[in-house]
Amino acid sequence: MTGHVLSDTGVLTGRSLRHVLRSPDTIITTAVTPIALMLLFVFVLGGAIDVGSGTSYVSYTLPGILLITIASGIAYTAYRLFVDLQDGVYERFRSMPIARSSPLWAHVLTSLAANIVSLAIVVGVALLLGFRSNASPGAWLAVSGILVLFTLALTWLAVIAGLSAKTIDGASAFSYPLIFLPFISSAFVPTGTMPAPVAWFAEHQPVTPIVDTIRALLTAQPVGGDIWIALGWCTGILAVAFAVAMAILRRRAR
Repeated sequence: MTGHVLSDTGVLTGRSLRHVLRSPDTIITTAVTPIALMLLFVFVLGGAIDVGSGTSYVSYTLPGILLITIASGIAYTAYRLFVDLQDGVYERFRSMPIARSSPLWAHVLTSLAANIVSLAIVVGVALLLGFRSNASPGAWLAVSGILVLFTLALTWLAVIAGLSAKTIDGASAFSYPLIFLPFISSAFVPTGTMPAPVAWFAEHQPVTPIVDTIRALLTAQPVGGDIWIALGWCTGILAVAFAVAMAILRRRAR
C-alpha cells in the first residue's frame, strides 16, 4: 500500500513539476518581491536601523526575507490546486486507481522544490549584497531543515485554501497575511524598539523564534531555546494543517 502511494505521488509530482518548468516565471516572480524588499531595507532603510555591532544589516534581515519568499511561493500551490479542481482534473484522478492523498502530496512536493529554487536565488542575491556567514556545515543543515519544515507547514495551509476557495483570487489571497507577518516580528528591527503591545505580539507569534533561530545559526551565535520554540511552531502548524486538509479531502470525497 505504501509503495502504491509513493509511486502514484512520484508520477503526479513529475506532472506538477513539468507544469512549473513550462512556466519558470512563477519561480522568478516568487523571488522578485523578496529581493525588492531586501534591496529596499538594505539600501534605503537599513542605515537608520540599529541592529547592534558586528552584524551587517543584510545578514540581519536575510532570515525574514527567506520566510517572505516561502510565504509568496506557496500561493501558487493553492492556485494550481484550485485550477485542478475547477478543471475537473482532480475528479478524473478520483476515477482512477490512484491513492486519494497522492494528488495533494504532488502539489506539496512541487511547492517544496520550487521554493528551494526561489530561496537559492534570494540567498545568491544576498551574497552579492554583502551577506557572509561563518556558520558550520551543521548549522547550514539545521537552517535548511527549518526552512523545509516551514515550507511544508505553509504549503499544507495552501492546500486547505486551494480545497476550500470559491474563486481563484480567494485561493491565493490567504497568503497575504503570511507575507505581512514577518514585518511584525524581529525580522527587520529588534522587538525592543517597538511599542509594548506590538512588541508583545511580535515576541509571541511564530515568525520571531524562527527568524531568531536562523539568524543565530547563520552568524554562529548561541541558539538557546528559540530553536525548540521554532520547531514547535513549525511542527504544530504542519500537523494541524495536514489534519484539516485531509478532513476537507474526505468531505469532498463524500
